[in-house]
Amino acid sequence: MNTDPASVAYETVNKAIEEGYDVAIIDTAGRLHTKVNLMQELTKIRRSIDKRLPNAPHEVLLVLDATTGQNAIEQATHFTAATAVSALALTKLDGSAKGGVVIGISDQFKVPIKYIGVGEGIEQLQIFNKRAFVDSLFE
Repeated sequence: MNTDPASVAYETVNKAIEEGYDVAIIDTAGRLHTKVNLMQELTKIRRSIDKRLPNAPHEVLLVLDATTGQNAIEQATHFTAATAVSALALTKLDGSAKGGVVIGISDQFKVPIKYIGVGEGIEQLQIFNKRAFVDSLFE
């Protein structure tokens, strides 16, 4: 609390480098695209990480909730403007949501869908299978 998120991200990358980690995960969860200051913070986080590890972050996932429908397009617009999104993850596909809007987002922003979430546990986070996903839209 009360710490600059960009500083936390910088220190995370610094520790990963110093201790020889292969992966450092920085989760910026809970950001609403309507909060301009939080969107600007994403840009700052990216610049901060890049200072310690050039060309980092190597992957930026935009996690979208399958239940948000068309609002997900607006979210993607703001997030891709704030930082270079490299892939999408779609959550809450275990409910009644179909998540079909993510296909349009993937196409419009030229960002692949990488993961889907079909439950709460880590084993329910799955690698995206385009054939199974499209088939599920018509069930």
